[in-house]
Amino acid sequence: MSRIISGIAGGQPLTSVATDATRPTTDRVKEALFSRLESWDVLDDAVVVDLFAGSGSLGAEAVSRGARTAVLVDQAPAAQVAMRANAAMINKAVGKERVKQVRLSVNTYLSRYVGEEITLAFLDPPYPLGEAELNEVLAALDPHLASDAVVVVERSTRSTGPVWPARWNALKERKYGETTLWFAETVEVKPGE
Repeated sequence: MSRIISGIAGGQPLTSVATDATRPTTDRVKEALFSRLESWDVLDDAVVVDLFAGSGSLGAEAVSRGARTAVLVDQAPAAQVAMRANAAMINKAVGKERVKQVRLSVNTYLSRYVGEEITLAFLDPPYPLGEAELNEVLAALDPHLASDAVVVVERSTRSTGPVWPARWNALKERKYGETTLWFAETVEVKPGE
């Protein structure tokens, strides 16, 4: 059973997506991921999007650990049930509505995005999603990111790494068995550069 690892809702169980097609992030990977993000001091007051969210466990964990808001985005009907339950649990724990779920494709969500600049983005696409499609999503995400945002892509270790947009710096990836986490940060581009 998956759970919130730490923070205000630490230990609370998460509702899982009821389908064999999902690949939830293990607690081991989630703990390593969030330890790294905390060491970079990117969680406090973060504006988070959890794309291809599934149950929304990454966005929920971020809010439990101090993120300001998280939007969980997934179009699968089975994901909606889990995301709704997990958003309600986190919102109750923090005493405010900080987590919202959206039933749209990731591309549609990004094409319509009008919120504040995103400071932390999680992408955990299904393994069958091709590299070209993933790179298109990263390009669509780019204009919505703050100048110091962090992006995390979770994929199969057998996948090739993402092609980051021009203003992103790749950071060292981490491998955990069948899962690899790729990290990038955006950098401010000064006029004329």
